Amino acid sequence: MNMHATALIAGLLLAAPAFAQHAQPYAGQQSRPIKALSDDAVKQYLDGAGLGYAKAAELNHYPGPMHVLELADKLELTAEQRKRTAELMAQHKAEARQLGRKLVEAEQVLDELFRSGRAEQQKLAAQVKAAAAAEGEYRLSHLETHRRMRALLTDEQVARYDRLRGYTAHGGKATHSKGH
Repeated sequence: MNMHATALIAGLLLAAPAFAQHAQPYAGQQSRPIKALSDDAVKQYLDGAGLGYAKAAELNHYPGPMHVLELADKLELTAEQRKRTAELMAQHKAEARQLGRKLVEAEQVLDELFRSGRAEQQKLAAQVKAAAAAEGEYRLSHLETHRRMRALLTDEQVARYDRLRGYTAHGGKATHSKGH
């Protein structure tokens, strides 16, 4: 066998695992209780975790209450700001957990449609819309909480928050008008 053929065969043998991985990207996930959600994702939804749903707010000068509370001393929050931020966080967590449960349940029903073999078009369309609506409510809750949090802070506190979280280039100031 010539050297070119040997190199070609060796290359194909080395690439075989990569091809096999692409042919089976969901291998192992068939045993999940909800096929579309990992156990960790289910736990995070049930805990009301952010999961990046508020990134549009967070990265546009609308801080989240959890991080505001973590940075309370550095942000020099007043006693009233601390109290209102803690209240906002408690309200949001309760709501997010409820909405997360609703989202997980919607995904369970969708999964069950296929598991049962009853995934008729109308049922499927209705359940996909229900799951999407639940996810939309979950995201809205997180974004709305950031919007409400922003109203509790001064522009200077928001600029400091952005710097502390690493959102400004070279320590620049965040600018934002409070007119919502």
